[in-house]
Amino acid sequence: MEHNNGLPKKNPLSLQLDLKKFSAAQFEKATDEEKRQQDVMSESTTFFKDGMRKLSKNPLAMGSIVVLLLILVGILILPSIVPYQYDEILSVNGKRDKSAKNLAPFTYSEMEQKYIEEGGSRFPHIFGTDEQCRDYFVRVIYGTRISLAIGFFASLIVLIIGLIYGSISGYIGGRTDLIMMRIVDIIYSLPDMLVIILLSVVLNETLKFPSGSFLSKLGTNMISLFVVFGMLYWVGLARLIRGQILSIKENEYVLAARTIGAKPTRIIRKHILPNCLSVIIISTALQIPSAIFTESFLSFVGIGVKAPMPSLGSLANAARSGLQSYPYKLIFPALMICLIVLSFNLLGDGLRDAFDPKLKR
Repeated sequence: MEHNNGLPKKNPLSLQLDLKKFSAAQFEKATDEEKRQQDVMSESTTFFKDGMRKLSKNPLAMGSIVVLLLILVGILILPSIVPYQYDEILSVNGKRDKSAKNLAPFTYSEMEQKYIEEGGSRFPHIFGTDEQCRDYFVRVIYGTRISLAIGFFASLIVLIIGLIYGSISGYIGGRTDLIMMRIVDIIYSLPDMLVIILLSVVLNETLKFPSGSFLSKLGTNMISLFVVFGMLYWVGLARLIRGQILSIKENEYVLAARTIGAKPTRIIRKHILPNCLSVIIISTALQIPSAIFTESFLSFVGIGVKAPMPSLGSLANAARSGLQSYPYKLIFPALMICLIVLSFNLLGDGLRDAFDPKLKR
């Protein structure tokens, strides 16, 4: 039953408010504090979407993403624009240009200037040339390609091995966990640089790759680096995953999954690992600059990528001999290493702030 004004009639025994006794003027607007309380009760969202929303509000992390995207687009597109190869010795009309040695940025050799005066066109050497008359800009671009590829590939190896090992150790527990963690302690005690040097010497004598293949261009030093990442560098992630699983597997929803007969692999994949997603994302993002820095250091000391294939570390190593005469040769690869490592570190910090539920925001 309703009143004449359309409002429902109050039952005498009901505890609800009698709306006919109230006018619109008696209802006050919500205060700012009440509005903030309403924001807390916002619509539900997924863990990933919520983390990405918080990440988008971090200016340093977003700036790092922009820098990394620009670098990635540059190393993919620029080699098709610049008409030089990373191992190409400059020549003019089929003749080797010996005067193109150690040119400054945006300068031409004597043969190139003569060729231009005769009506020819020549693409500028943006970063100059090296001591073997090769375009330095293209070599920096290819060196960035190699360093980033090694960083991503090494991080993928660490992620896969550490995820599997840590999940098995943490979920099974008991004596199995004890044995697996003692193996991790033994691996921690191995000197990684010594292992890389020994492996590079052994693999150089035993492995023979087809001539002209990508693996032959990388050389056995980089293969040994990948092997060491697969042998040694996953232990940190495995310990993090193991610690997370030890605490998560005691929750009620894991017990409920066991009760209905779910297999351990399904419990780990569907119930436990999604709750470790923040640790996985953060650790992987921080592992990439660590791998790039390790590769750059090894190339700098001469046990990195096989010549003439460049990497940022090998370019910096080659620039040491002419540091006083040609300092810009060291600046370009060093600046690229700093940009990549700093961007990934800032992005990793932003991912930690966005996806770690234990941090107050």
